[in-house]
Amino acid sequence: TMVRPSRLWERRVLGALFPRQNRSGVGAARSSSTRAARLPRMEYQDAVCALNTLQTNASALEQVRRERGNPQLQLQAMKAFLQRSGLEVEDLDCLNIIHVTGTKGKGSTCAFTEQILRNYGFRTGFYSSPHLVQVRERIRINGQPISKELFTKYFWQVYGRLDETKDAHGGTMPAYFRFLTILAFHVFLQEKVDLAVIEVGIGGAYDCTNIIRKPWVCGVSSLGIDHTSILGDTMEKIAWQKGGIFKPGVPAFTVKQPEGPMAVLMERAREIGCPLSVCPDLEEYQVEAHPLHLGLAGQHQHSNASLALQLSQSWLQRRFYSDNKKLRCTLLGSDDLVSCDPHSGVKDTEWPGRTQTLFHGPITYYLDGAHTTRSMLACVRWFREAAAQQEHAPCYFDFAVFCPNITEAMASSTDQQNFNVTLEGVLTRCLDNQNSWKNLTGQEVEPSSGLLIPGSLPLVAGQRRTETLVFPCILSALRWITQGRDPVLDGPGQSSAPIPASVVAKAEPLREAAAIHVLITGSLHLVGGVLKHLEPSTAA
Repeated sequence: TMVRPSRLWERRVLGALFPRQNRSGVGAARSSSTRAARLPRMEYQDAVCALNTLQTNASALEQVRRERGNPQLQLQAMKAFLQRSGLEVEDLDCLNIIHVTGTKGKGSTCAFTEQILRNYGFRTGFYSSPHLVQVRERIRINGQPISKELFTKYFWQVYGRLDETKDAHGGTMPAYFRFLTILAFHVFLQEKVDLAVIEVGIGGAYDCTNIIRKPWVCGVSSLGIDHTSILGDTMEKIAWQKGGIFKPGVPAFTVKQPEGPMAVLMERAREIGCPLSVCPDLEEYQVEAHPLHLGLAGQHQHSNASLALQLSQSWLQRRFYSDNKKLRCTLLGSDDLVSCDPHSGVKDTEWPGRTQTLFHGPITYYLDGAHTTRSMLACVRWFREAAAQQEHAPCYFDFAVFCPNITEAMASSTDQQNFNVTLEGVLTRCLDNQNSWKNLTGQEVEPSSGLLIPGSLPLVAGQRRTETLVFPCILSALRWITQGRDPVLDGPGQSSAPIPASVVAKAEPLREAAAIHVLITGSLHLVGGVLKHLEPSTAA
């Protein structure tokens, strides 16, 4: 007999919460750029704890509030912090930067681009956000997060320079993302990368990465509605912000956009003096008369891969030369002329947490950090296709489970701490999302429903006729879903809240199912918290 597979859809709950030889001449910044007078001898976790204070630093938060009314102040402040850390904006010119913005897909585009150029033998730097499990994931050398030792070393050097100069600057320290951006620039210069792929944080024009003066090429991935309080409430306003990374005479590429935003990008490029080109469809690329194969699943990755191919080709053309079929490059330090197919890079690309599938015995996890309407629709298309490869039953969900981006009952990782939200706030958001699900699926919503944590907010909400539940942390939700069938979730030192017997009883279909399909989506922070449990090596 056929046992119906069980699936889970977890929605977003926190809202917009974040010495080797120099082969190429890169990294020629002054030797004092990362020298600090006082360097504490501390461990990685001490560095992360100090970094987390920049989430709640009162002077930093006040500065951010003050700058919102005058965005130009954001870039001025970023340049001042960079100077206090020992660098000038001119020092960044030698990083040979590829600068990428967009609403969706900019991280995947950067991952494709980095892999393509790494396959040519270049030493790559890659700065992205947010991180999934550990903050050092944001700063990568040759595709790998920098080690805890390197992160700790460079963190205290940069932090020390900023800390020792703060008294002369009103006690100010850079906020969390600004600091990490400055740190990334220092790391890439000191580690002498051949190029740096830099992902914009939010927007473009006033993003702190936009102190870059002379990138080698710029890219714009798919545009959509997000961060409206900062970027504007229309796609045209958002397009204006994204086009702010264009630089005079620097080639730029964009994926195909809706007519209105595309017109804005074209006008921005004309005003700035930037040659802007539109990427072809991926189907127009051919490898020996066969379509390209991508390392990242999903139809929506096609435009990201095309953009990455254009960015890589433009960078290589500036660095070397090309023929009509393949780009060839001479690796410095070698007399051998090597050829490399850039298409192999898009096939080899890995980017955790984006259209990722994990097989754990009878449990199949589908993870994607989608969190806007367009990206959620793309996630649904990918999930339908991926799940259909495992079984042929109709695509539906037996349960919808909601939880905050809290990994477990007793937090063990400082990397995933967020001090800008409260426990009460995130649990209330979970209940709101649960009610939204009920409304969308035509179920009755009763404000008084719920099983309460004694003296606190509801632990698990839902009525007998409903199939929605709320859990206080990610581990509790995963353990309830898997019902002891995924041993990786029962590792030592993991703590989760006890589950009431009435809720345990609801899991009978999960215990009886031959296989369980779990879709985890709605937030990269949520996906990162899940990966911490499903792949413990990521937290090591």
